[in-house]
Amino acid sequence: MWWVLFHFAYHFLKDVRPRLKGKKLKAFQHLTKKERRILVVGDLHCPFDLDGYLKFVVDTYEQWNCNQIIQIGDCLDHHFSSFHPTDPDGFGGGEELDRAIKRLSRYRDAFAKICDKKVDILTGNHDRIIMRRAFDSDIPARWIKSYNEVLGTDWNWVERIVYDGVQYVHGEGGTARTKAKNDMQSTVQGHIHTQAYCEHMVGRNFAVFGMQVGCGVNHESYAAAYAKNFKKQAIGCGVILGGHTAINVLMPLGEKKAKESRVL
Repeated sequence: MWWVLFHFAYHFLKDVRPRLKGKKLKAFQHLTKKERRILVVGDLHCPFDLDGYLKFVVDTYEQWNCNQIIQIGDCLDHHFSSFHPTDPDGFGGGEELDRAIKRLSRYRDAFAKICDKKVDILTGNHDRIIMRRAFDSDIPARWIKSYNEVLGTDWNWVERIVYDGVQYVHGEGGTARTKAKNDMQSTVQGHIHTQAYCEHMVGRNFAVFGMQVGCGVNHESYAAAYAKNFKKQAIGCGVILGGHTAINVLMPLGEKKAKESRVL
């Protein structure tokens, strides 16, 4: 009979939750109230994304009890077809695309497991390179496949999207603080790999923030060689709670990495 009692006790006790009090109760209520909690995934530039970045963003999604995902753009690099000088020893177009699809499929599968909402993805300047090449070659748009068809994804590709009064853009027109000031609207963007910040601007009749999200790019890849003498990339992602709270989370890197991600 002991195994019957054990079975009963196990299934009864596994659903028991400790009674929370004080600040622990407030923290629990804050992260479980009914509001949008968005994970913002930085520029990936697949297949040149950083190993470990996927685990980092999934962990961040779970730690902040997120319920929605936005990828801020440039999920692809398209180095082989760049308008800037390319590495002659790099991958050819077919191989780079195959590698990018394989790398990106990891994000697709992981996001599908943790989030039941369709992923929103901003169309970045690197994502558009092939479309621009086709346009410059006078190829009609009807000949071009969609991103989802090529990449095997089922994501919502957009140029701009707004949730809870916050606009999400890739960010080719300047910094997040500039965009927020110009539009007088809270703004989250990527594109600038070396910055990760959130600045609040308060006027007499408005209060907005500009959030520059970190990226997930492997700075040691040949595709990032152009920036080898620039500032180091800010590897991170963002979390937006209900449109009112913006949090940058930086990924711990190197030998001296912390046990937990740093929050800005």
